[in-house]
Amino acid sequence: MPRIKFKPDNQVPYDKVPVQIKVLPGVREKLKSVPNWQERLRQYINQLIAENTQKNDQT
Repeated sequence: MPRIKFKPDNQVPYDKVPVQIKVLPGVREKLKSVPNWQERLRQYINQLIAENTQKNDQT
């Protein structure tokens, strides 16, 4: 039986299409050394979206 390699912590499954960005050389390796980087990045993205939504609602 195959072993499940990844199980998300949230109730809603992640989108099947990943978000991809280009970064400067060396950033990928440095980012991978940050503890819990994927979840922290997801939280930051949600924060950016929320801030942008608030700005758009105020104008």
